[in-house]
Amino acid sequence: MKKGLFRSILLLMFVLMFAFVAGCGNDEADEGSEDGGNANAADLEGVPEGLTDETKKIRVIRKIGGDDHTAQFLAGASGEGQSLGFDVDVFTANGDSARFLDAIAQAIDENVDGLIISHGDDAATLDAIKEAREKGIEVVTFDSIADLEDVDGVTMTSQDDEALATLALDQLVEDFNEEANIVYLWVDGFPPMVRRNNIYTEYLDQYTGLNEVDRFGVAAEDTTVQTQNAVSAMLNAHPEGEIDAIFATWDAFAIGAARAVKEAGRDEIKIYGIDVSNADLQIMQEENSSWAYTAAVDPKLIGAVNMRILAKKLAGEETPDTYDLEASLISQEELQASGEPVNMESLQDLVPGWGETDAFMEDWMQTLKDHNE
Repeated sequence: MKKGLFRSILLLMFVLMFAFVAGCGNDEADEGSEDGGNANAADLEGVPEGLTDETKKIRVIRKIGGDDHTAQFLAGASGEGQSLGFDVDVFTANGDSARFLDAIAQAIDENVDGLIISHGDDAATLDAIKEAREKGIEVVTFDSIADLEDVDGVTMTSQDDEALATLALDQLVEDFNEEANIVYLWVDGFPPMVRRNNIYTEYLDQYTGLNEVDRFGVAAEDTTVQTQNAVSAMLNAHPEGEIDAIFATWDAFAIGAARAVKEAGRDEIKIYGIDVSNADLQIMQEENSSWAYTAAVDPKLIGAVNMRILAKKLAGEETPDTYDLEASLISQEELQASGEPVNMESLQDLVPGWGETDAFMEDWMQTLKDHNE
């Protein structure tokens, strides 16, 4: 009996001791949690309250795709959003309007906090954006439909398409002393293409020595392949001496054209393009490449700036109705003289300010980035 009683007492003491230790541990954990909460609050000092209560769900939806420019744009938006602590999903419809609109509808149904819409070009896109705004979803668009003046709170961003076309065409006009037979690669229906075409039309009117001998344009998942085939056919139809230059209003066009010119051995033809990517830079740096110049804005930076504008909207801060990103001209001569391969990262060593901007960058954004590291 005594031995049994002794064991019971020991067991009781053990249970009481365990409960005491566990209780102390919980108290310490609670205190630690409170301290941690205060530390987090200190870490996030100055960050708008709406961005600290819960993770914001963002959807980036792009209509066109299948090119490196799209990949860079999506990477820029996603990377910037994640650095701010957002939950970011990206989607490209590869030119399929139905898939594009379905993706927007799904995002609205899921009640995401913010949308970045790229290259929406029709009335259905406008209706979808209106629906999103009616549900309180913040929206930023890039190179999309311009009829958004009546939709409250939407910021429309674009590359400075007029400047892009002007930079490329000014160089073409200078190189050929205002007289050249041109193949024009362009597709209608997209707002940026319309703006670029307006500049091209002005140049044809202004410089009577510019003559368009042929044109082609299609936006599809295999745009580059279709362009290469079309330009190959044009080269067969116009022997040496009949084509001086190709003006490509999209780098997917320029890539296809460069391949066709190289395959045909027609390196007397010079290509003047718009947009840039690693694939573009690689082609421009090839020996005897026909791609002489391209006017561009860093696509990764475009995605990042769009995300910053969206973040400001989520924070309840004022944002502009429109914003154009500054364009630069990149020359083959500079690339080939660099002494080593140039990519999108090292391009900043040749083009002042490339890949950098403090546009819409707020102190509280840097606070969030430091916190999320």
